[in-house]
Amino acid sequence: MMHMKRLLSIFVPSFGFSSSSASSRLKIGDILKQARTFSNADVVEYSKLSCDSNPLHFDSDCARNAGFGDRLVHGMLVASLFPRIIASHYPGAVYVSQSLQFRLPVHIGEDITGVVQATNIREIKKKYIVKFSTKCFKNDDQLVLDGEATAILPTLEPGESMG
Repeated sequence: MMHMKRLLSIFVPSFGFSSSSASSRLKIGDILKQARTFSNADVVEYSKLSCDSNPLHFDSDCARNAGFGDRLVHGMLVASLFPRIIASHYPGAVYVSQSLQFRLPVHIGEDITGVVQATNIREIKKKYIVKFSTKCFKNDDQLVLDGEATAILPTLEPGESMG
């Protein structure tokens, strides 16, 4: 039986919440969020695609013996929230860099919220190079990973969500 994945995407302008009819041109300080719960099937499929079969992701005893509560979601799978968040709001975005620091483990079934915040915007040849602060939280307040990303956006106007 296929499990439905919880996926929530919101745009939070720096000046507060706005109606969907108002123009929401991206500005420094603006925040984009998306929530997701990673399932066992997600971990299995990611392992197949990445060829990462580390037993920490598949063997509860191995994970506990290594000091974790249970099996882990791949850190890069969690980090995949960032390009999805950006591209779902700015279709055609080109993700060009990402730094990551893994702070806490993510276990299968935990609710994770990815948050990207625009920290710098430069216009070059009618495209926009945007630097984002990137963070993922579990339980709304526990930082599990953070870093910084850069993307080239075709526009600063949010587009139709692909999510």
